Formats: sequence, structure tokens, C-alpha cells
Amino acid sequence: MAEAEKNEVIPEKPWYQRTVEETFEKLSTNKNGLNSDDATERLKTYGYNELTFSKPSIFKRFMRQFNNPLVFILMAAAAVTGFLSYSGEDMLADTIVIISVVILNAILGFFQEGKAENTLYALQKMIVPQCMVVRDGTEKIIATRELVPGDIVVLEGGDRVPADLRLFSVTEAAADEAALTGESIPVEKTTEPIERDNIPPADQKCLAFSGTFLSRGHTRGIVVGTAEATEFGKIASLVKTTQTVTTPLQKKIAQFTTTLIIAISSVGVINFVLGKIFGYSYIYSFLASVSLVVAAIPEMLPMIVTAILALAGTVMAKRHALIRRLPAAETLGCTTVICSDKTGTLTKNQMTVGRIFSGGIDYELSGAGYEPKGVITASGKEIGKELPDAYKQTLVIGLNCNHASVAQKEGQHIVIGDPTEGALVVSAQKSGIFEEYEYEKITEIPFDSEKMYMASLHKVNGKRILFVKGSPEKVVALCKDQLGTNGSEKLQDGEILAKVSEMGRAALRVLAMGYKELPSDADEIDHADLEGITFTGIQGMIDPSRPEAIQAIAQCKTAGVRTVMITGDHVLTAKAIATDLGIIENIDAEALIGEQIATMSDEELENVVERISVYARVAPEHKLLICQKLQARGHIVSMTGDGVNDAPALKAADIGVAMGITGTEVSKEAASMVLTDDNFATIVNAVEEGRHAWNNLEKAILYTLPTNAGQAFLVMGAVLLAPFIAIFQARLPLEPVQILWVNLFDSVFLTMPLMMEPKEKNLLHIPPRDPKVKIANFLFMQRVILIGLAIAVPGFLIYNFFGAVAVGPAGEILDAHRLTQAQTAAFWAVLMVHFGFVMSARSVFRSAFTFSPFSNWWLIAGIVISILTRLLPTYVPAFSALFRTEEFPLEWWLYILPCLLPGFVVLEIDKLIRKKYREKRGISLS
Repeated sequence: MAEAEKNEVIPEKPWYQRTVEETFEKLSTNKNGLNSDDATERLKTYGYNELTFSKPSIFKRFMRQFNNPLVFILMAAAAVTGFLSYSGEDMLADTIVIISVVILNAILGFFQEGKAENTLYALQKMIVPQCMVVRDGTEKIIATRELVPGDIVVLEGGDRVPADLRLFSVTEAAADEAALTGESIPVEKTTEPIERDNIPPADQKCLAFSGTFLSRGHTRGIVVGTAEATEFGKIASLVKTTQTVTTPLQKKIAQFTTTLIIAISSVGVINFVLGKIFGYSYIYSFLASVSLVVAAIPEMLPMIVTAILALAGTVMAKRHALIRRLPAAETLGCTTVICSDKTGTLTKNQMTVGRIFSGGIDYELSGAGYEPKGVITASGKEIGKELPDAYKQTLVIGLNCNHASVAQKEGQHIVIGDPTEGALVVSAQKSGIFEEYEYEKITEIPFDSEKMYMASLHKVNGKRILFVKGSPEKVVALCKDQLGTNGSEKLQDGEILAKVSEMGRAALRVLAMGYKELPSDADEIDHADLEGITFTGIQGMIDPSRPEAIQAIAQCKTAGVRTVMITGDHVLTAKAIATDLGIIENIDAEALIGEQIATMSDEELENVVERISVYARVAPEHKLLICQKLQARGHIVSMTGDGVNDAPALKAADIGVAMGITGTEVSKEAASMVLTDDNFATIVNAVEEGRHAWNNLEKAILYTLPTNAGQAFLVMGAVLLAPFIAIFQARLPLEPVQILWVNLFDSVFLTMPLMMEPKEKNLLHIPPRDPKVKIANFLFMQRVILIGLAIAVPGFLIYNFFGAVAVGPAGEILDAHRLTQAQTAAFWAVLMVHFGFVMSARSVFRSAFTFSPFSNWWLIAGIVISILTRLLPTYVPAFSALFRTEEFPLEWWLYILPCLLPGFVVLEIDKLIRKKYREKRGISLS
């Protein structure tokens, strides 16, 4: 049987639109549940209620790491050095080093990919191992994996939902669905069908979803979806089918290295052909071409890229951003849009009372979250310790007509129970009303989704006081008067409901409070007792914005990065928070909801993503779709989130960012970066570090490739000049082993220290880097040619100046010792140009005279070590034989040391010309 048929029941219309009776009939079941035989047969048909994934073999995953253009370069270099070693050159050690680099890169990639695949397996943790069902007419506990469509599941408050259920019995039940929908408030459950089409899971109130949990009450439901047919299963399918996006850096490096391979191979072939045209032997032409290829290949480029990104990742970790995929360290630097979940990411995920209306007075209560700190103000003035009676009574009722409590855990204040009720406890604590006003509860009428209120009876100083809390419309309808500044007053129901409406427009969740004194012997209450209560006030609450997120979003705007909110919460709440954060200008700004997205074509959605900054009541597939449409518009997208519903979009984004504290394991595994402090502001810090990483990477590439080019020019120039200058017929200016020595040691001691350059100023005051700009752009080509010539020309001159007397007119060698000395001098001349060049290469555009030469001690140390390691093959005979060098007269240094200048001077002149050009056109880099 096909997978879809095994694991999925496909109704003609959604389960939330079906009545309970229709659902029972469709699934051939009833309130007494399935019998054991029927359940066994259905298990054969639908399969186990578990998410299964195919895992690629370890060998395949490891071999995939070699399918990379960067690795091709390294393997080509290893092949060349291996051939030279086989031909008599002592280059076995170099070959081993290069092969080690290849294997090390493969191992790093292997483990990174293995971590990413854990996304799918983290989903399995969301399935509970056991659950209560009704089978054969009796309640029993079975393994969750054995659930089948048609089973009857029994849930109590605190239970995790084991499969998707169509509810048919609900008693004061609410479910916490934040991990699935992003809804910050527990969703009240009902049994009534919903007629609307294309509504997201957050609005499907007659269903309970696998992986969420019942926060209170108890309910029974019919299993309508197991395994892949559940909402979690659909997310798992999205994760499986969603391809991890290749980062901009990976694309650039792939394009660059492919171009580099083609260019180097072509030049090598051209060099060989020219050698034959000029009449050289096959051996000379081949060795010259091999030398050119060795000179041009940046053997250590992959390791340099990895090292720079690893360093950036280490710095980001210190700033609370944990990088899981190394290329992500740079991707944030060119991010143009940050799509963020609301609950827990931009907000604290802690319902907070911010406004109270009582006795005809508006009060504001400062402080966010569950920490009991805040100031009470009215008309901008702080209220003292003597609280007005109506205000105090409003808090007392919220505190006592309540099931929640606030506790401390690991230094954090947490709510045990419903977050909305927890907010009422905290508002009482902030106002100094707590322990002395907690009264003994005698009995209560639990919250009812139809009545929309809760009532409780308490002993208060020998009296029996009834407290009522609930929907303002319902509570006000029960009131006969209100508590004012001078005691009982006429009920101003119009004023109260107008204030409720005002708070609602500000996206506040509003609860009203009232009380009534009952006879002193009252021990029971019913709904009739609630008639004629006294209204005390209303409390308005919201999940507040993170203060640091407001500042971070403003910084994003300065940096040219747009913030987009995508949430499962209500649109009014989303727009209110977005306005407070500065994402949109006001609450009337345009927004889209999931139902609208579901009816839009791909083209329509792609046309609006540029202007819409708030999306509400969205399903997981909508988040993914929004991300993809922004990418289709050319944006580099960062997606943040903490719930299971965020996983597909986190994986599809250019960089997925998960919350480390409140985030689910699924979201963390799907993400490229995890915020260890759950602070949106940390993303801005990471953007700055990402831009810094790119700057250092650009410096490294613009240093490494021109130096490689200089040595390649030296070899190819020697072939071209050989017909005219005899010395180049005898021997090349540098031996292949010397070229490889320069390449490898330069990478370690000169290029690597460039990644330690201090951060340049105003990185967050420039627009994101255009992702379409290639590494091999005009700047790159110009620097390669200019610096390549600045390196090659001194090498030619020094080699010819000291070695010409060692060669006859036909290119015959007259003095081999002198010729080797001339090669050694040319070797040093090239190194000197490198030393001068690297001091200016510390900044791509700024002059070396604008920063201290000692601000990067790593580079100073690298130059010193480079000199010391080059002195060994020059003056120690054992090394001289290995690298074909010879000690030369000390007076030659008078000609070699000035070679420090060409690379430095040429680059400084280029920067100066560019600076004048920018100033003339009013272009600024900062």
C-alpha cells in the first residue's frame, strides 16, 4: 500500500468542519472506542503512529564532502606535488600536508552535515510514549505508537496530546499550542465545528494537535491523524522536502573556484604550448607549466576560509550567538531581511498587565514579564502606597479568583499555570498586594467557555465574599453598580465597555472583575448568585515587546536590514507589537493573515512581500512560502523562531536562527545559528560580526590570489622572455618546491593573521553587501594584475641582475652555484614584496597610514616568523639542499631589501586613486 494510503486519512472536508457525529461515522467508531481486533487491523493499514526517516550511510555522507570545487583545487595541488615527488623532487611532505587539508575539510563537513540531519530526529521527541485510550469500552493505557484513526483518547490537564484529535467532550479545556502555532495564550477548546475555509491550526479550536499539551481541564477526542498525517507530521514532511539553502558565501566560493580552476588549467596549457612554439623541450615546457600551476593554485584557501569563519563563530559565541554551520557566520553580514517569530523572540512570552481601569481612572503599570517590579502611574504621576479602593479590589479579585502561582527557578520568575492568570498574580505583587490579601477559598465555579467567566467564594475577615473574573461584556452584564472613588456608584457600563474597546484596539487581552457579599453561612455558589455583583475594574494585558528588541530593530534599519514579523498570533496583537517595536509605523498598517495567503497565487504573494512587514495567523507552510518568495525577490533571508512550526522555514532560510532557551529541539536542529540568550538584539551583534568576517575574508582573498598571480606571472614571464634573455632558458626564477614553500608558509604566517585585524568602524551604518557581486570582480582583477606585476618584476630584475653572468648566450649554465644564489635572491625579493604588500592589505580601501602598524601583533609576529623560517634554507646547508637554495653575499641585501616597497606603494596609490574617485562622486564606504 502506498505511503500516503498507509499513514493518512483524507476526508472530503477538513476535520474541523465536521460535526462530532460525522467524524464518528466517517471513522466507524463511537464513544466506547474501537475493539482490539479492529485496532489491530487498522494498525496494519495506517502503520505505527511515529515519524520515520531514512538516514544516509556514513560512507555516502563522508564521500559527499569531496564533491566541492575547493576540494578539487586541493586535490589538483596534491596531484601536482605528488607527481613532482615521483619525478625526483623532494615534495612528499608537501603532498602529505595538502592531502591532510583535504581530509580535515571533509571531516569538518561530515560532522556539520550530521548535526543538520538531527532536525528530523528531534521531531520524534515530540511524540509521547504512552497515552490513555478507550478500547473495548474500557479505559486503558497503551503505547502511543499503537494509536490508529478512530481511537478515543482521554486527556487531563498537563497531558501531551499523542495524535491529532477531533474533540467531542470538553470540560474547561485549554491547550498550549505555542510550539506549533506561535500562539502565546492557551487556546480554549470546544466541540463545535467551524465552517470557515483555509483557517490555520491556531483557529481550529475543536481539534487538539499531536505534540501540544493540555494546559488545563479535561477532554476526549477521536484520533483523526497519526504519524505523517498529523500537523507535526506535515512539518516533518516539509523539513524532509525542504532543501538547505546554499549560502551566498558558498555560492561565491563555488563560482570563484570553478572560474579559478578553468583559468589556471587554461594558462597551464597555454604555457606548455608556448614553450613548444619557442622550441623548448617537452621536459622544460612541462616543468614550467607545472610550476605555473603550483604557483597559481591557492592551496590553503579552503583552510583560510574555514579558519576565518571558525574565528567569527567563536567571537559570535561570546556574544551569545552559537553558529552551527560555519558559512552562516558570514551570511548574516549580507542579510537584507530578518523574518522573526513574535512570541518569545520579539516579545518576552510572558503575559503582563500594563493597564488597569477602575473607579473611572486609567492606571498604567510598568515592568515587563513575571518579575514583580513596576511603578503605578495615573495621568503620568506615580501613585503612592495608599492605593484607591477600587484599584485595590480589582487586584485582590484577580489574585484570588485564580489558579496560577509565580515561582523562581534558576533565578528566573516563572508562572505555574495559565499565563493569563499568572499576569494577574504579578500585577498584584507589583502593587504590593499579595500575601495579606490571599484569602481562603471555599468553593468555585470554574471557567466555562460558554459563560466566559470564573467565580470563587472566599472567607474574608469573617465574611463570605464572592469574586468574579471574566469577559468584560459578561461581567458587566451581571453588575448592578460599581466601586468608585467614594464607594458604591451607579454603573457606568457605556464608559466601561468603551474603555474595553479602546484596550482591545491596542491588542490588550482584557478581563473584568467584580464582587458580592453573600450570607456568612454560604458554602456553595451557583450561577444565580452572580447576579447583582459590584464592578471594580478591568485589567488589560499583553505579551510585551522585549525592550532590547526595539533598539535592535532600529539598528537593523540603520544597517539597511528590514525586519518582518511572522506569527501565529492574532493580527491585531501582531500589529500592536509591531508598532511598538518600530516594524510598522502604526496599527493601521497593512498586514496579511494565513487565510489570505492560502488564497493567493505564488505571483500575487511574491508581489506583496516587498511591502508587507506583518503576517499573522499563519501556518508553518505559510512561513516557508513567505521566506521563499522573499528569496525569489533576491533577498538574503534570516528566519528566526523557537517553535516546531518554524522548523521548515528555518531550514529553507539563508540563515535560520533559533532561540536557545525557549526554543524547541526541532527548531535548534533546523537552524544555522542558535541564540543562547533568546535576545533578538543578539542578531544585530551577529550581523556586525558577519560583516567583519566578510571584510577579513575579502582581505585574505585579495592578499592570497595576487601573490599567487605574481609567482605565476614570474613563471609565465620567464617562458615568454626566454627567447630574448638567456638566463630564462637555463632555469626558471623559482623552483616549484620554492613556490609551494612560499604559498604554504604565506598562508599560515601572513594570510591567517589578517583574520585578526581589528573590526572596522561603522559596519552597521552601511547597506548590506550585494549578494550578486562576485569575488572575481573588477577590484579583484585589478589587484591581481597590479600586485602580480609588482611581485613578478622585482623577481625578474633580481634574478637577471645577479644570475646573468652564470649563463652563456645560448642559455648554457656556466656557474650552477651562482645561478642557485640568484634564484635564492629572487626567492627573497618575492618575499620582500609580500611583506610590504601585506602591511597595506590590512584594509581593502583605507590607507595603511590611517591605522597603527602595531595594532595587529599577530601580523607582526607572522612576518618575523616568516623571515626566520626563510633564513633556514638560505643559511643552513641541510635545508638548502631540500629547497635548492644557496647562501649569497651579504651585499646583495642592499638590492633585495628595497623590494619591500613595490607591493606597498602600488596598493597605496591604487587606494588613493579610488578615494579621490569616491570623493568626487560623493560616495562613502562608511
